[in-house]
Amino acid sequence: MGDDEPMLSVRTVFARACEPEDTPLPDTLRAAIADELDRAGRDGALRCEPSAAATWAEAERVRFTALFATAEREGCADVLVRRAVLACAPLASVSGAWLQWMSEPGNAEDPVTMRALALFAADVGTGHPGESRGDAYLALMRHVRVAVHARPAARLAHDRRIADPSFHMSALALTMSRRPDAYRGEIIGLDLCLREVGLLPPLAGVRTRGPDTADWAALDPGRARDPRRAPAIDDARAVAAEFTATAGAAGTAAIERGFAWAFAALRRWSDEVYRELDAARDPSFEMAELMRSRAREASSYHDRFVMRGRPLKQWLTEARTDPAPFLAALADSRLVRPGRSGESRLTGELVSESGRMFRVFPDDDLDVINRWIDALPADPAERGQLRPAAYQPRSFGFRPAPDTTGDDGVAPADLREAYTRLLRRSVTQATRRYALRYVERWLARSRHGMKQAAQSLPAEPPADGLRPWLLDQHDLHNSEFRDGSDAPLPSRAELIDSTLQLAPLTLIDGAWLAGHTDYQLASAERGHFLFNTYWDELGNGELELNHPLIYRILLREMGIDLPPTRSPEFAAWPAIRDPSFELPVYWLAIGRFPRTFEPEILGLNLAMELSGVGGSYRRARHALKQYGFSTTFVDVHNTIDNVATGHSAWAADAVDGYLAQQAPAARADAWDRVRTGYRSLNPPSGFWARNAARRARVEASAHV
Repeated sequence: MGDDEPMLSVRTVFARACEPEDTPLPDTLRAAIADELDRAGRDGALRCEPSAAATWAEAERVRFTALFATAEREGCADVLVRRAVLACAPLASVSGAWLQWMSEPGNAEDPVTMRALALFAADVGTGHPGESRGDAYLALMRHVRVAVHARPAARLAHDRRIADPSFHMSALALTMSRRPDAYRGEIIGLDLCLREVGLLPPLAGVRTRGPDTADWAALDPGRARDPRRAPAIDDARAVAAEFTATAGAAGTAAIERGFAWAFAALRRWSDEVYRELDAARDPSFEMAELMRSRAREASSYHDRFVMRGRPLKQWLTEARTDPAPFLAALADSRLVRPGRSGESRLTGELVSESGRMFRVFPDDDLDVINRWIDALPADPAERGQLRPAAYQPRSFGFRPAPDTTGDDGVAPADLREAYTRLLRRSVTQATRRYALRYVERWLARSRHGMKQAAQSLPAEPPADGLRPWLLDQHDLHNSEFRDGSDAPLPSRAELIDSTLQLAPLTLIDGAWLAGHTDYQLASAERGHFLFNTYWDELGNGELELNHPLIYRILLREMGIDLPPTRSPEFAAWPAIRDPSFELPVYWLAIGRFPRTFEPEILGLNLAMELSGVGGSYRRARHALKQYGFSTTFVDVHNTIDNVATGHSAWAADAVDGYLAQQAPAARADAWDRVRTGYRSLNPPSGFWARNAARRARVEASAHV
């Protein structure tokens, strides 16, 4: 791409950065991001000085509060409330989302990761659907009736009432969130800055309208969601300190870059919003905005009506760039009675049910027109001196960069290389295509012979939900365990070998759910079950409860000290056999596509969480105890995966919720996909099943 390549609008960048499976964007914008981060330093922005950010924010909140007080006296505070809430929406609706990919299967044992994930978990309201900080902001938007484009957050880009400057910071922060390998320190720095700032300054004016308007604690990213916990800003400082301690001077510099950029961007944006709100106190400002936005379509229908000797169509055409002359002519026309909107044809006869402009203007637009008419002076001379405020928001765009990412189309050479690559969030497009094809082949194999499968979900979804079936399966596991209680235990060597062969799988516990750390999914009706499960697998931020770490302790008891999971040395460990990477690569691959394979992930999750409860975990416990090894790993799983209130129950509820939201005609297909996902934990391995996988590979290649 060269200089003649079209710019990406800031709205486009924001919308694409909200999409969990659209990963090329950070590489496309790497030059723009580097320039943004460097410019903060070149412009002399304050470095990582939390006290300065907090002091600035408090002074800025005082400034906005005073502006709203003035508007209250002038009778236009409602206008400022509406515009302030819209201006803050692109940032506040995704509050904390820049942390969404800080955890990845390859760093699940890292203290920085666990601290960052704990902070993010609080932001999304872990365990409760619709309880993220963004959801709290959505409630505020609904309260002031501006939420028409608010869900999902990507749709905010469609709302032309929000000016470009309000998308700038969130668009780049979300884009950086998709490349934690490149911007880990910068993300920690910008998060720290936003939490030091706390409640966005324009919202201080909104808060003066009443303490019950919103959940203000949720809208302040520096405060705790739970009053029993420490403030979120304390956790953010701890994340920064931990990262600095491990990454050294380079880590400190990265944090400072992110903090400085965020602080500079916030100050520029806050000034823009203040200017906009100040201008909006003038009724003619919003009227000019309205005319500018509607002039293009309106000009097609008004070639006969004449004002001041010129067709209205001509006036409207010119109003697309400068509406002031048109507004002056309209104010003097027979359509308007200055100071009396109730008696004006424009807001009465013409827009009535029998009028020629019925439903042309929605209620919000009519409010703008009425306000403008009521503010017009009766004296024509005074009206002639009026001109709308000159404020015009800046437009933003980013120039895409040439593709120099090294994606030469070379896919992983084998399972071990694929394992190492897929442990990271950021992969080349060749690796992404490999992952997609791997999943498609695995699922094709899982579908083979589904009707004859002995261990599968029912052919039809139970009318009363999966909970009764779940209890039946638990009873079956218990019976099988008791029936096999006299079976000989594996030898010590066999137990150690099987534990080692499971290491590539167990050390990425929850990897099939990694995509559900995406902000919009983690607090969704179904997704919150999956994120909460993922959060549990990693110990809820407590390293002593982290499942991969617990498993490493067990391996060390057995005399096995493996390299770090994300290192090439781990995948190359000679004692781990090739087939031990097959299922882990499937987990890592499908976890990258939380939307594309949602029903399959739901089924896989149910199978995984139910697989050992009541049966194999108990048998494994006996074997471990027999040879003097810790049973903590299986004990933890047998309790948290329980079928009453644990992961198995959550998994069943997530499937039931998914099916309930499907149209009746689509439910059978959706259920088949869930069943396929369930079977994919242990797919058939015979000739015909493998042949089905090969056919899927050929079909997939034909569509690339």
